[in-house]
Amino acid sequence: MNAYVEFSFTAQRFAVLCMLVAFVVTFAITRAVTRRIRAERLAAEQAAASGAPPPSPEAADKSKIIKDIEIGGVHIHHQVWGLLFMLAAGMLSFAFEFRSPWLQLLAVVFGIGAALVLDEFALWLHLDDVYWSAEGQKSVDAILATVLVMTALILGGGPLGVSLENVDDAPWALAYAIVFNLVLVVITLMKGKIMMAAVAFFLPVVGLFGAIRLARVPSWWAGRFYATRPKKLERAQQREMRRRERIARIRARLAGDPDPPPLTGPEDVRS
Repeated sequence: MNAYVEFSFTAQRFAVLCMLVAFVVTFAITRAVTRRIRAERLAAEQAAASGAPPPSPEAADKSKIIKDIEIGGVHIHHQVWGLLFMLAAGMLSFAFEFRSPWLQLLAVVFGIGAALVLDEFALWLHLDDVYWSAEGQKSVDAILATVLVMTALILGGGPLGVSLENVDDAPWALAYAIVFNLVLVVITLMKGKIMMAAVAFFLPVVGLFGAIRLARVPSWWAGRFYATRPKKLERAQQREMRRRERIARIRARLAGDPDPPPLTGPEDVRS
């Protein structure tokens, strides 16, 4: 029981827990706000398409419950505010040695900033405003990966199973454990499971699970070992299809359905 209390409530783990809660709550609020703005924009576009007279700029501005932030006519993406939060938290953590409760408060600030930045991960990945496109849903992948890693930091030990308490106890056994856990992480990566490998870096049991299960298609492992095993390749392909369908549902539920692609074909132009 004492070990459980010590494991659960160290200041560092509690700080990561605070960061995780702030991260998830901020992402949820941010997506709720952006989806509301999008719904108002789509409603205005549908009204214009139906031939309704457009409202005056003053009336349109007043009718919006939530609005984008603009400074000098430039739309300020919320990743800008997130970067400022992260910079403030990072610089303060380097400049001072914080203890509870300031350590947890700083973790909350960093979690808020990280959520605002990663919610627009696809924008700075593509260097384009793809927030509501299919490419923009990569931001959800970044959010989920970060949640998994934070959870692993809370539940797991040190990287690759190393903790400061057992470094001097059994150095050779510790070295073998590090090599074994690193091999599991590498195999998981070669099987195309990037998120799982990131979590396995802090929770080795996840790496064991990822190394045993079928590889993703395509991945280096599938191309190397499944090419001459058609039944296993077929199983991996079927699992990959189910996985992508499941991820698409999760993305749509968390981030909303993406906008349809623009009509650019010659048939569309004629119509």
